Amino acid sequence: MRVEIMEMEPRTPSPDDTISVALGKDLKEGERVLMWALHNSRGRKICICHIHQPAQRIPILGSKVPISKLGDHQVRAYHENEKQVMHKILDKYISTCARAGVRAEKLYLVMDSIEKGIVQIISEHGIKWLVMGAAANKSYSRRMTEPKSTKAKYVHLNAPSYCHIWFVCKGHLINTRKSKLDGVDVEVESSSRQASPCIETTHSSLRSDSVTGGHKVRPQLNYTVPADMDRSVNHCMELLAPSDVYGGVTPQCRLNLEGSIDCDGSSSAGSPFSTCLNEIIEDSTSISLARTINPELAMLQQNNERHSNFSVASSAIEGTMKDELYDRLRQFVMEAEKARQGAYEESIKRKKAEKDVIDAIHRAKACESMLMEELRYQREIEEAIARDREEVKKVKYQLDEVMKDIEVSQDQKSILECQISSSTKSIEKLEQEIFSTTELLQKYRNERDELKVEHVNALMVAEELRKKQDEETSSSYVSQFFYEFSYAEIEFATNRFDESLKIGEGYYGIIYKGLLRHTQVAIKILHPNSLQGLLEFQREVNILSKLRHPNLVTLIGICEEELALVYEYLPSGSLEDRLNCKDNTFPLSWQTRIRIAVDTCSALTFLHSSRPRVLLHGVLHPANILLDSNFVAKLKDFGIFYDEFSDNRTTLSSSIVPIGPIGTFVYMDPEFLATGEFTSKSDVYSFGIILLRLLTGRPACGITKEVLCALDEGNLKDLLDPTAGDWPFVQAKQLAHLAISCCETNSRRRPDLVSEVWRILKPMGGSFFQLGSKELCQVPSYFTCPIFQEIMQDPVVAADGFTYEAEAIKGWLETGHDTSPMTNLKLPHCNWVPNHALRSTIQEWLQQP
Repeated sequence: MRVEIMEMEPRTPSPDDTISVALGKDLKEGERVLMWALHNSRGRKICICHIHQPAQRIPILGSKVPISKLGDHQVRAYHENEKQVMHKILDKYISTCARAGVRAEKLYLVMDSIEKGIVQIISEHGIKWLVMGAAANKSYSRRMTEPKSTKAKYVHLNAPSYCHIWFVCKGHLINTRKSKLDGVDVEVESSSRQASPCIETTHSSLRSDSVTGGHKVRPQLNYTVPADMDRSVNHCMELLAPSDVYGGVTPQCRLNLEGSIDCDGSSSAGSPFSTCLNEIIEDSTSISLARTINPELAMLQQNNERHSNFSVASSAIEGTMKDELYDRLRQFVMEAEKARQGAYEESIKRKKAEKDVIDAIHRAKACESMLMEELRYQREIEEAIARDREEVKKVKYQLDEVMKDIEVSQDQKSILECQISSSTKSIEKLEQEIFSTTELLQKYRNERDELKVEHVNALMVAEELRKKQDEETSSSYVSQFFYEFSYAEIEFATNRFDESLKIGEGYYGIIYKGLLRHTQVAIKILHPNSLQGLLEFQREVNILSKLRHPNLVTLIGICEEELALVYEYLPSGSLEDRLNCKDNTFPLSWQTRIRIAVDTCSALTFLHSSRPRVLLHGVLHPANILLDSNFVAKLKDFGIFYDEFSDNRTTLSSSIVPIGPIGTFVYMDPEFLATGEFTSKSDVYSFGIILLRLLTGRPACGITKEVLCALDEGNLKDLLDPTAGDWPFVQAKQLAHLAISCCETNSRRRPDLVSEVWRILKPMGGSFFQLGSKELCQVPSYFTCPIFQEIMQDPVVAADGFTYEAEAIKGWLETGHDTSPMTNLKLPHCNWVPNHALRSTIQEWLQQP
């Protein structure tokens, strides 16, 4: 027979292993899970694992706004605040472990999914022991055997197989997911659930009636045998066997070095020694069963003595043995049994005492923790009571102030009632005055109707006189508006037509700068042998002898002998030269450019409103816009086309009479180039191209598409000419939209020059405004907006103390400026106050005749 002694001990974490605890933001939930882990840690180190889930919606003003709609700095600041709160929570968990006398560390991972983060942190750090919640505390029930929360279910299914997980709810162990190594389940002993005693007996396969060397071999049984039993048996064997037992000369019976007695087949199965040995084994079986009942006793014996496994097999032993030896062997066995039983009972008592001491220590620490919490809560309550007392004092003080205000309000109420009674009397007087005023108004209306009739009659008479005057002036060039010069004067003024005095050469002739009668003039010499030159001469004399406008070039005189026209000299040259900064001249400011646009529109409006013949410019481009020393714009070479009014009609006729060259191609109306018909909307198209050049400073070719794309993409500011200064964006955007509408390919979509274009440009005209075709009035400087350079309609006072148009200062601030437009100093704030007094003064001034 072969008897093997073996021990099977449940696998538990070694003292060096770290138990990880997955905890969340809820301290109340996390404390229950952590306390369970501390109670069952057996002094091992605790690792607090936390998955930080950044917020995707941030609370602002009572609502939660997605982070995609907020700035990066706002999201970053809120997430940093979340991380600080997270570290405070983890520090509280660490403090709880410290109060329990357990070492602890923290480990966290930032991830959007908590359950995926737990699985990832297990995989990355090779966590073998994990405690986590099975569900919320409110979901706990005694019948719960499986995790209920989605996070616990996900971790249960997807965590690595080597990780052993305890699922806890409300301080109770709900479920345990055992770890698996190489496909074999590894049992883990939990301190909260003690394994029930069991008897482990491993049976070998029974081989009945098998023969080895001609003898029968009994079945092999594996028993758990105490260590004291081992020593007693060895002692007995020393008594039974002389020195030759270990010498190896007796093959029938020897004690091998592994602690087992091997007996070969020559021995008789019914020998006295074999019978005694079987009795010893049977008696020791009870002792082995007692060892397997209590695993705690097995651990105690593991620390006190070293186990040895031995097997005893019967073999043939020659001779007989004395009965005294058997008695002594049985006596040794009984003594060993008694000693074993005493040690067992003593270890039970010691283990129980140690457990009671540990439980008492844990309870003391828990009570101490609860006491600290109670003290903290008490301090918080006392502080809250103190704050409430302060609030009560403040509310009482505010109540006293409110009562004083109520008394003052009652006094004011009585005063207001007296004022209301007096106002009622004033209203009655005003009603009487209104009745009398109504009668006067009716009387004035009757007089106005009579004056209208007289005015219509006067207009009819004036129209007849104008027609007669036109007939008289058409037959002669001589007019009261210009002089006639001789050829000698023209030759002397141009220093015999010196080439150094030539300032330009046009389609119809050459222009010289000259000094005529102590006045600087511009003299245009037309080609005498050209029919077009003679027609140009007659046309300009006919038109300029009857027209006078501040924005039209003034005709001073003529020399009929030389076909020379004498104009006023404009020293600043043409708009084309100034936009190109010819001769290194300074670029035009944005105020000057807006003023030039207003002047050009005023001149075109005057031409289109002429009677009885509507004059059209026809060749409007920057080279035909001249500037005086004050950069006042004046048109030249106008009247190439004109529309005639038919009898009793107010619309333009469709017959177009060309009387001159077309002009620059890129400024011409596309419809005119396609059909050959020129209308007043053709001048509007040319004016739109000029307006775009004033805004951007770029060439005319393709400028319409560039500005249109900039408006659609919202980057008009990048397209504005930076040499003009800091454009007011609101005004620049308004001008850009106006210019694009003027450049429409379909003339029907273009705005009317008088009713639409002039209505927008007129308020931008600066510190002067037009009262009539000839008269100008000086505007007080404090009526003018410093940004728009126009009379203010809604004046407001900004933080720098200056008054601006409300729309102007709003546009200034919306374009990113935080400084004063006047002082260039930083504004203390971006608010403004309406200036009602100045607004009333401006309205009264405008209504004066």
